Amino acid sequence: MPKISTVEYFGDLRTEAVHLDSGERIITDAPKDNEGKGEAFSPTDLVATSLASCMITIMGIKANQHDINIIGTKAEIVKEMAADPRRIQTININIYFPQLYSKKEQQLLERSAFTCPVINSLGQDVNKIITFHYN
Repeated sequence: MPKISTVEYFGDLRTEAVHLDSGERIITDAPKDNEGKGEAFSPTDLVATSLASCMITIMGIKANQHDINIIGTKAEIVKEMAADPRRIQTININIYFPQLYSKKEQQLLERSAFTCPVINSLGQDVNKIITFHYN
């Protein structure tokens, strides 16, 4: 399997991830509540954000297949941590669509969102609360 990325530690609880195909970079910092500066996404922030990004991407694929425009769709993400062991307890995502869709289109979009690989990779112990909002 080909490598997809590298991660380098810079000290002060900061890392840089590099996507090898594109050269795109992501900086992470430990969060303020875990000895960090909180100046960038934390690794667990990326997990929660990746879930929303994945869901919208999969909806985009399905929307393209059915000639549905979802450009401008946005998500707000809230992540709650648990202790002992420290882990993501809850990911709460509100997805906002820029326009109204028929009930059939809404069902298609919502069902496709729940087929995203990230949601299917997160364990049962991570509570996932997903709410869809139509304009």
